Amino acid sequence: MTSPTTNSTALITGASSGIGAIYAERLAHRGYNLVLVARNRERLDRIAVRLADETGRTIEIIQADLNKAPDLARVEKVLQTDASINLLINNAGLGAVGPLLASKVDKMVDIINLNVVALTRLSYAIAPGFVARGGGSIINIASIVGLAPELLNGVYGASKAYVIALSRSLKQELAEKNVYVQAVLPGATATDFWELSGKPVSELDSAIVMSAEDMVDAALVAFDQQEFITIPALPEIEDWNAYEAARQKLLPNLSRQHPATRYRVIA
Repeated sequence: MTSPTTNSTALITGASSGIGAIYAERLAHRGYNLVLVARNRERLDRIAVRLADETGRTIEIIQADLNKAPDLARVEKVLQTDASINLLINNAGLGAVGPLLASKVDKMVDIINLNVVALTRLSYAIAPGFVARGGGSIINIASIVGLAPELLNGVYGASKAYVIALSRSLKQELAEKNVYVQAVLPGATATDFWELSGKPVSELDSAIVMSAEDMVDAALVAFDQQEFITIPALPEIEDWNAYEAARQKLLPNLSRQHPATRYRVIA
């Protein structure tokens, strides 16, 4: 991956803490100017001042709740009009760890609105500009539960499966337009996600929990290599390649004129 030019800008959602804040730090030190989006203005201010002092980069902040239509529209407008933005990181998200039947439906709708609707609208807001300008990058923060939704709350897993599916479609559609799409699938990561979801990270087996710093650093190595699906914890890439090969083998047979033999009606 080439180094950013002096007017390259990354917009990061969910940038006030955890994974988003670490992306902000790493990218500022790589030479990116930043637009940081989150609800917590005080945290954003602290990060912006520190990174501007450390790196000399321009750090703008947008206080916004992406589950609120007017706030989401403001961020969309920035993506549509700021031609310096050549990297969008869709990191903002909500999670849940409890079973579906023990969860409140309004909380599940909030998860869908942020993890699915907001991410989709922001991707749609930036993609035409990337195509018109001849390139850009979108990083979508998904999760391993997008592949294994049975591990946590089903709505959360389904929302992350959507992120993977949308990323795959965008990759296919935009590859020839010089737009790079990366889907990052973290496992359990030491952030406030767990506390906010009702299960402190201290209750997890430490052997499965990666630091947020290690997760982001691994994802950026993969970003430099232009990898599509990035699973920072997966030891052997051959395992993913086998999974993808099996998926590809299914594709020609998923839609056919006649039912499979096993479904034939016996007279």
